[in-house]
Amino acid sequence: MKYKNEELINLSEEEELVLWQTYKNEKTPQPKREEIREKLILKYAPLVKYVAGKVAIGMPKKIEFDDLVGYGIFGLLDAIDKYKLDRNTKFKTYAITRIRGSIFDELRSIDWVPRTIRQKTKQLEKTIYDLEEKFDRTPTDEEIAQAMEITTKELEKLYLNASYTVVTSVNDSLFSEEQDDEKNSVVNVVEAPNSYNPDTISERLEIRNMIAGIIDELAEKEKQVLILYYYEDLTLKEIGSVLEVTESRVSQLHTKAILRLKSKLKKLEKKLRKITQ
Repeated sequence: MKYKNEELINLSEEEELVLWQTYKNEKTPQPKREEIREKLILKYAPLVKYVAGKVAIGMPKKIEFDDLVGYGIFGLLDAIDKYKLDRNTKFKTYAITRIRGSIFDELRSIDWVPRTIRQKTKQLEKTIYDLEEKFDRTPTDEEIAQAMEITTKELEKLYLNASYTVVTSVNDSLFSEEQDDEKNSVVNVVEAPNSYNPDTISERLEIRNMIAGIIDELAEKEKQVLILYYYEDLTLKEIGSVLEVTESRVSQLHTKAILRLKSKLKKLEKKLRKITQ
């Protein structure tokens, strides 16, 4: 059956499921699979523009929207190829993380952030991690500022500047040296498919509970920003309206949350490596 673009966008869940089942069936002839892949690309192409539009908000003017869309297309193609029907996740949800991740990966690769800001962000990230190790808890802004020998106002400004470098997603790998290993991504740790064997499910559930505990340790507004941005899919401006703060403040909270989360995940990684050695 041939579809027009409008019909593809308005496919029923049953019709879409048939498309996916046929595409993922290894017995389907390759020409047929390619035809279905084109249909899926057409159906979800608007999603790329939607995600690119969200990412573009707050970006410097030199970052072109069309470039973001181009980067996002690679994420969509990757999502279509790697999506598994036995996941308890809708394709749209899965694709959004892949598209966003693809855009951010490309932004990182072209190194569009000034070197001074990148260096200061690395220093900030290391300071948070070192203080986390020292105190065995989340350090306060005052403690971070003191360790960096700057004022809290300067720290707030640094959070804002660092927001350009903290382009990350819940699809990032749990272990830094295994960035391309899909099975280690936070998304898959949190959402263990039913097809895993009981031992694997048990391990993943334990890690998921650890990550949930880590997120729960964040300040309330930082937690809310992560949930609203990554799971409710709101823009920074929309989150600002919900939390009744400015967009720049949301950007600061997002940066703080991500840096603290990364620090805690590094500790978790270190702990897990000791257990498995």
